[in-house]
Amino acid sequence: MSVIRSVLSIMLYTINTLIWFVPIFVCGLSKLIPIKPMQKLLSWVAKQCATIWVSVNSINQRLFTPTKINVTGLEETKLKDWYLVIANHQSWVDILVLQRVFNRKIPFLNFFLKKELIYVPILGVCWWALDFPFMTRTSKAQLKKNPKLRGKDIETTRKACEKFKEMPVSIVNFVEGTRFTTQKHARQNSPFPHLLKPKAGGIAFVMQAMGEQISKVVNVTIHYPDGIPTFMDFAGGKVKQINVHVDIRPVSEELIGDYTGDSEFRVGFQSELNRLWEEKEHTLLQLEQNHK
Repeated sequence: MSVIRSVLSIMLYTINTLIWFVPIFVCGLSKLIPIKPMQKLLSWVAKQCATIWVSVNSINQRLFTPTKINVTGLEETKLKDWYLVIANHQSWVDILVLQRVFNRKIPFLNFFLKKELIYVPILGVCWWALDFPFMTRTSKAQLKKNPKLRGKDIETTRKACEKFKEMPVSIVNFVEGTRFTTQKHARQNSPFPHLLKPKAGGIAFVMQAMGEQISKVVNVTIHYPDGIPTFMDFAGGKVKQINVHVDIRPVSEELIGDYTGDSEFRVGFQSELNRLWEEKEHTLLQLEQNHK
């Protein structure tokens, strides 16, 4: 039965993606014409198409994926506001969960992605057309070899945020920087039993560029009671339940400042992020206990 579900579900995902790829791609190409009002309109049209794409994906999940998603804390959201969404990251399923939970409740989710993901067939082009920022992760060794690379991510973030200022948006950042695995957790010696260490850089650059405009931080905790699933587990209906806790709060003063130039602020920002991660760890423990 799970095999049949997987086949039917993946077929519908594929057909839905191919249908909406065309108008989204056309909007993306047309935005290369440097006429500001037209670019703004085309961005809006592309995001409307993407919203319908996500809506159909959610219908697909309800038809073929009998997963119960329990959501708490999702209140007083607006479509005409700016949000910074941060979440723990365990699986590709996280993205589908976030899209389903927040679709049509807050502005369309824009994810910060690794630059390699632009080469994902069809989806990479859609993400580009939807103005998803593609980030280059520069290691300390690369910076030492080529100091000119320093600040490249800041510049990419700044350019992305210029576009985000034109219409309400939800900027999503997986603060751990990568998906959780026990191997990565052990390698980091993370102080959080269920989480990797949070990395401040990505959201710090967003807040430096848009801190006065973003009105709320949406702290999302995703819990898989039966273990971290793969996409195929999810598509095959093997994931019985997912718990999602949403904590919406105003932007605190500790998150707004000059991250690149003020070392004292930089330390304070990381401390505030660590505090949020301590709360997230506590939330995961509570969700785990409630499931028992």
